[in-house]
Amino acid sequence: MPIHLPRQSRAAPHKRLIEHALQNYREQRTRLYALVFLTCLSAIPCAWAGQPFFDAHLHYNAEDLEKHPPEKIVSILANQNLSKAVVTGRPPEQALLLYERAPSLILPILGVYRTQAEKQTWMNDSSLPKRVENSLAEGKWRGIGELHIFATDRRSPVFLRIVELAAMHSVPLLMHCDPAVIDTLFAHAPEAKVVWAHAGTFPYPSLLRDYLGRYPNLYIDLSVRDDRVAPFGTIAEPWEWILMEFSDRFLVGIDTYRTERWDSYPKLVKKTQTWLDQLPLEASAAISYRNGERIFANNHSD
Repeated sequence: MPIHLPRQSRAAPHKRLIEHALQNYREQRTRLYALVFLTCLSAIPCAWAGQPFFDAHLHYNAEDLEKHPPEKIVSILANQNLSKAVVTGRPPEQALLLYERAPSLILPILGVYRTQAEKQTWMNDSSLPKRVENSLAEGKWRGIGELHIFATDRRSPVFLRIVELAAMHSVPLLMHCDPAVIDTLFAHAPEAKVVWAHAGTFPYPSLLRDYLGRYPNLYIDLSVRDDRVAPFGTIAEPWEWILMEFSDRFLVGIDTYRTERWDSYPKLVKKTQTWLDQLPLEASAAISYRNGERIFANNHSD
């Protein structure tokens, strides 16, 4: 699949530098893996074996509470060498149950759904912006989301007001949306900071490269896209290109959108780490934890 670089923002010399870096990296990767394997066998820590993991996309909803009380969730997370964990809840206060037990680990973001039904109707609720404004004034929340919205509702006054509030409070928006929503959002508030969940509804590297070039405040969350990024566990070349080119703009997350995913959490983290470890160390570290710490952790003072 050809790699398309934007005509103006990615000039030919830059492309040649990336090509040269990738060629050198691939030539050395086999030798590097062999060295790491032998190092691990000798019980000396691997170069990235202890690399932290910043989970940028977790849900802790009311239906999770019975099977997974807060102390159990905190234990699951604490055993995975997490840097931080971004958690939203339905109702919103669910995320605070985890934050209260592990304030150094949990970054709560403000969910706007009180019930499952509101996932489909929130953008028509004229009372919602005031509730969001009041909640943000409390100072506990590190972001807003996950907001599910698509092109037909992209000009909703409720949605656009929430975008304004996020920008005013300098907190990221976690968006589950299509490209038209991203365009409308940044046209309305260019200063907003956006994390595009699941690499968007059309998770194609060529499209993402275009949007990352357009919007400097756009970041990409790769949760539940492991099989696209790394089919059969090996990172695909188009993804390798874009992850190296924009290594400062991607995040990873597990997305516990179903209760059962909490049971599989360690396995799912390992699956993501497998393809992260196939990237050069600097790119891997940026995507694994550094970007998340920069985007979420620095917008609030404890």
